[in-house]
Amino acid sequence: MTMNIDFTKMNGLIPAIVQDALSGKVLMQGYMNEEALAKTQDTGMVTFFSRSKERLWTKGETSGNFLEAVSIAGDCDGDSILIKANPKGPVCHTGADTCWNEVNSSKTVFIDQLRAIIKDRKNNPSDQSYTASLFAKGINKIAQKVGEEAVEIVIEAKDDNKELFLGEAADLLFHYLVLLEAKGYELDEVMEVLIQRHQK
Repeated sequence: MTMNIDFTKMNGLIPAIVQDALSGKVLMQGYMNEEALAKTQDTGMVTFFSRSKERLWTKGETSGNFLEAVSIAGDCDGDSILIKANPKGPVCHTGADTCWNEVNSSKTVFIDQLRAIIKDRKNNPSDQSYTASLFAKGINKIAQKVGEEAVEIVIEAKDDNKELFLGEAADLLFHYLVLLEAKGYELDEVMEVLIQRHQK
């Protein structure tokens, strides 16, 4: 991608913030020069300029805990970079998930990716897509599927099979998101209702 990054503002170095592409958690912050940015783009592995070593440093080159770059964006002023990445192990040299000693285990940001996929299946249907076939059958069929999945998760809740219960939970969540898209509503609107209820 084309970015207008101004490396002259801070003697050739700019801050680079790394965020988990899946969880959204901020993992670490380092510094990049033009060469580090170019190497990150070329190799797909996040590379910084180490001020203490005075050389390029690919995160994970010693520990094996690499950061696979998913996307790179410059900010509005061109003087910082946001990198979304997939961490291959703990990020901090202390062994913590992040350099702020936070646990990075949540995968809920994936829901937004899934919503985007569902929207794409609606707008660009394919004969091979199960999701597109649901939209083709209409709102009644989608609502029926949500009802069926809700009954199935209730049945599984009465037993102690974690794998089956989580499978039904995933099915219910998926079909619920399809129903929201079919109705033209956003999940954020549902979240707003919950936020308002919480504030009362």
